[in-house]
Amino acid sequence: MITCTLRYVIDPYKLAEFEEYARLWIPLVNRLGGTHHGYFMPHEGANNIALALFSFPSLAAYEDYRQRMAKDAECLEAFALAEKTRCILSYERSFMRPVFE
Repeated sequence: MITCTLRYVIDPYKLAEFEEYARLWIPLVNRLGGTHHGYFMPHEGANNIALALFSFPSLAAYEDYRQRMAKDAECLEAFALAEKTRCILSYERSFMRPVFE
């Protein structure tokens, strides 16, 4: 299993817009073969950092998701919302492997 970790720098004055964006992606990732573990919004500390975690069985499965996502109408609508609202200033994507035991 591989987990994609996204660290977002968001506009702290547009938390509602980012949360709307986040809520769109959870079912999209799940529909396209991943397991979304949720978005984590600012609460205490930095008011402009949010995280998202979602997993795929392999990096190859993630790459398949990326190809299908790029052509999916609902995914393109979600990207358009972020672009329109400019709630995301930047993001970093990392891939992790879990250790459970």
